[in-house]
Amino acid sequence: MNQNSIILTGGGTAGHVSLNQAIIPSLLKEGYDVHYIGSHDGIEKELITGSFPKIPYHGISSGKLRRYFSMKNFTDPFKVMAGIMQALSVIRKVKPVMIFSKGGFVSVPVVIAAKMAKVPVVIHESDVTPGLANKIALPFASHIFTIFEDTLKYLPSEKATCTGSIVRQELFEGKKNKGLRICGFDDNKQVLLVMGGSQGSVVLNDALRSNLPELLVDFNIVHLCGKGNVDHSLSSLKGYKQFDYVTSELPDLLQLSDYVVSRAGSNSIYEFLALKKPMLLIPLSASKSRGDQILNANIFEKQGFALVLEEEALTKNTFYKSIKRLIEQRPKMIQSMSAAETPKTPDEMVQLILQYKK
Repeated sequence: MNQNSIILTGGGTAGHVSLNQAIIPSLLKEGYDVHYIGSHDGIEKELITGSFPKIPYHGISSGKLRRYFSMKNFTDPFKVMAGIMQALSVIRKVKPVMIFSKGGFVSVPVVIAAKMAKVPVVIHESDVTPGLANKIALPFASHIFTIFEDTLKYLPSEKATCTGSIVRQELFEGKKNKGLRICGFDDNKQVLLVMGGSQGSVVLNDALRSNLPELLVDFNIVHLCGKGNVDHSLSSLKGYKQFDYVTSELPDLLQLSDYVVSRAGSNSIYEFLALKKPMLLIPLSASKSRGDQILNANIFEKQGFALVLEEEALTKNTFYKSIKRLIEQRPKMIQSMSAAETPKTPDEMVQLILQYKK
């Protein structure tokens, strides 16, 4: 065992990486030698190696956990088995004091391998109900932390704790002027930030673009449309700036923005809450997901932090009307956000995690 080594894992979407990104600087400050296990070509590799090029990144084989029939369901168990052996090899070489898992299908082989190597595992669950990967990993874990209090009723009480949200410190350090320069906006219109998650959202992109003539009268618009979804025919449109995806620019774009339209992944919406950004949430529909984003969005709407527009009700007209409602609700929403519980710092979260090291 190396007293100063710790392994992080998690991937598949940016939401399964953002907390790891937040706590890495705190772990480094504590003197830990941090390693990351992810898939060979998932978004986690780009995010971690891009943000922390000096941290060793170990790619492993990982199948996808599906709730629907696919021929790949017959071959993916072999990928998971290969991933377990690859993760076990990394764990035996690194000899960490513990492993912290943020979930996503790549984390499953790592957590199982950790149990085989007798290394303690701490899991973090961001959504109201545990995801499939974390459900599978739970028996192998020493402890699981949650963001939502409601999540505790789905977990064994002896090894589950609600911490509330944890927000990356760099999000508070963005500069509005830098955001203006990045986007090339040169007037004083309010700024609407629209983002469909790291994978992008065709329905959200279409709803926004169909309303551009009307919305650009009142707003400058920053559109994070997902990889491969930039519409080059709109690139010369004044007041409309498209990005397929951003990393280091995000703090500046958030500081620039007055409103946010987004999916309802819990990590993102808690970041908007911490920055007091009035939000319109369009959660992934139950037909495309397990419904976790719908639960997240409804909790935020109930607390006065957001408006919710269900994907099934999303049209050109309902999108525009919802933006108008968002403008009206802004003062009340900011008041509710100002009264919300302060998120934990990454330093505080790291101290909670390290309780379980061996």
